[in-house]
Parts: sequence; structure tokens; C-alpha cells
Amino acid sequence: MGSVEGDYTAELTLMLNAARNEERGNRAQVFAARLQAIACFIIQQEMTGTEAAEALRVEATRIQNESGDLH
Repeated sequence: MGSVEGDYTAELTLMLNAARNEERGNRAQVFAARLQAIACFIIQQEMTGTEAAEALRVEATRIQNESGDLH
């Protein structure tokens, strides 16, 4: 039989993993929605491949800057 401390550690690990997985799912949903918005923008603007690539680069920079703000 495990110790009380071990039981709490296992329970805490499960809770942390569940929270991490939920956050990953939330981030994936936000990212997918952003990709959809960029795709709509590219189509509406009738961008060339080069213009679309530049729009994606701008978005990548925005995401990198945003992630830097979190750390």
C-alpha cells in the first residue's frame, strides 16, 4: 500500500496532466481559428502565393511576440 504522500503526488500529477491537456486543446482551438481567419483574409484579398506567404510570416511574427510576452 502506498504512502499518503505518494497518493497525493499521484493525484496531483493526474490533475496537472489534465490541466495541461485542457490548455493544449484550448490553444489548438485558438490556433485553428486564427488559421481559418488568415485563410479567409487571403481569399478575400485574392492574394498571390507570395503575398499569402508574407501574410503568414507576419502572423508567425505576431505569435512569436505574443509567446515572448508570456515568458
